[in-house]
Amino acid sequence: MKSVDIVSYITKNINEFIDYSPRLITAFLILLVGHYLIKVFKRVLNVKVKKREYEPTLSKFLVNILIWVLRVLLFVTFISKLGIETASFVAIIGAAGLAIGLSLQGSLSNFAGGILIILFKPFEVGDSIEAQGVSGTVIEIQIFVTKLLTGNNQTIFIPNGVLSNGNIINHSIEGTRRADLAISISYDSDLKIAKDIILNILNTNAKVLDEPAPSVEVIALTDISIKLAIRPWAENENFSKVCSETLESCKIELHKAGIVMKNQ
Repeated sequence: MKSVDIVSYITKNINEFIDYSPRLITAFLILLVGHYLIKVFKRVLNVKVKKREYEPTLSKFLVNILIWVLRVLLFVTFISKLGIETASFVAIIGAAGLAIGLSLQGSLSNFAGGILIILFKPFEVGDSIEAQGVSGTVIEIQIFVTKLLTGNNQTIFIPNGVLSNGNIINHSIEGTRRADLAISISYDSDLKIAKDIILNILNTNAKVLDEPAPSVEVIALTDISIKLAIRPWAENENFSKVCSETLESCKIELHKAGIVMKNQ
């Protein structure tokens, strides 16, 4: 009796397997063919993106996102073809996605900020910028952070979320830049002579641009001094040198002329 039950059980399972095998074969064929087509699609998409010369960081990220979406859809199709109920599976994925999204709010904000920076380009790699209380040259724009290199060779990572929502000063867009320097001289000094000396310093410096013309103006009268604003224009690559050379020359030439400089 037992041997008959075993034979019957085996026969029943074999018959069920035979009935189920077309669905199983079809599901695995869909998985294999779908995987191959996704690889081909990714290769073609990368070629198209390179030809269009889109932003490399954003292009690579969006291509990867699209490929993973296709892989998830392929997997759902595969398990659906096997006869597995997909409604509960999709609900689990949705709940997991919500939980992950809530736990990664800061990262998602940085991701969104990175997309905005790459799309609207308030700055590019190689630009000199000021943001979030720091300044430096942009060396890399990633999806979540932007890397700056400071003048003293320090690397600063700024989250893209706060960077995209804050003020950004880009010194590289226009190509030229005006220096706003200030010195103070005593009331006993001859103001006209002091201004002429400073203007001569600016006009004889080859790094100072002729247009717009440099200027020297009185901007304040304090209790003990006359405050002068010195405003030369220079190309971005010469800006720091113009500032330092102007201040140094002012100190030397004003001292020679007997002009007394003050601390304020």
